[in-house]
Amino acid sequence: MRNIPEYMVIVEKGLADLHFPDRPKELYDPLRYILTLGGKRMRPVLLLMAHELFGGKAENALPQAIAIELFHNFSLIHDDIMDNAPLRRGKKTVHEKWNSNVGILSGDAMLVIAYQQMSKCAADKLPEVVRVFNRTAIEVCEGQQYDMEFETRDDVSIEEYINMIALKTSVLLGGALEIGAILANANKKDAEHLNEFGKNLGIAFQLQDDLLDAYGDPDKFGKKVGGDIVANKKTYLVLKALKDADANQNKELQQLIQSGTIPEETKIRQVLELFNALSIPEKTRMAMDEYYAKSIHHLNAISLDASKKAPLEKLAESLMVREH
Repeated sequence: MRNIPEYMVIVEKGLADLHFPDRPKELYDPLRYILTLGGKRMRPVLLLMAHELFGGKAENALPQAIAIELFHNFSLIHDDIMDNAPLRRGKKTVHEKWNSNVGILSGDAMLVIAYQQMSKCAADKLPEVVRVFNRTAIEVCEGQQYDMEFETRDDVSIEEYINMIALKTSVLLGGALEIGAILANANKKDAEHLNEFGKNLGIAFQLQDDLLDAYGDPDKFGKKVGGDIVANKKTYLVLKALKDADANQNKELQQLIQSGTIPEETKIRQVLELFNALSIPEKTRMAMDEYYAKSIHHLNAISLDASKKAPLEKLAESLMVREH
């Protein structure tokens, strides 16, 4: 198995080799634009790593890796419209640079092209590959819908939140790994274990993201700490605090969440004080460790020598030790 930078080079070359038509410009220029905004390319890299884990050659699974990255960016275009987000990776979002109608249609085109790329595999692999891709794609849509519904609900449970982040973000990691394995003739059980490895790792990663948003170093995190608190997002930290708080603490936290007049810095400070009193950082880390352990359990269950799986375990470890 190669190292991460080598896989990233393969993915970037594959993206650069994509040729979108010149016209209509407002359909295809946004696709070129969002792919130039960068990103870690973690999903296509995972697909290629899974493919080589089972003896395949990364280049042979490149169309499917590109498909995963195209699908991810399609979802970002549409999510940004739904969230009315002005920036993506520090640059204007597609709907801000053009308009929402252009964003919707260009996102649709990107989804179709993703399916074109995904279907570029051997005929005997196509049904299973498309089945996994279809399941993953609809789950991502379900996750986004739950995320929007949670904005207007006051009774979201921790279990519902975990399910939402699993669907919205983690299943695409698992799906990418499973597809890479299928293309390399992995048996069904091993491919499913690899999917669960990615899914549980993704949940742990998102919980860590929630924690960093509240407690990270802003210079290293890359954005203002406390943004989720200011935006009243129902993160794991908030839901755990509401669940574990006594009546007075619960009332105070609810007032902080509902108030639109408290200065941002004051709100962040007071919410963090409540979190600290309830040991929320420690409890969030415990939840992270639980899902990380589940991911490693599934990786260990794959019927290959530990030495072959070591690069994926090392990658998982690196994702759990970060400051941004």
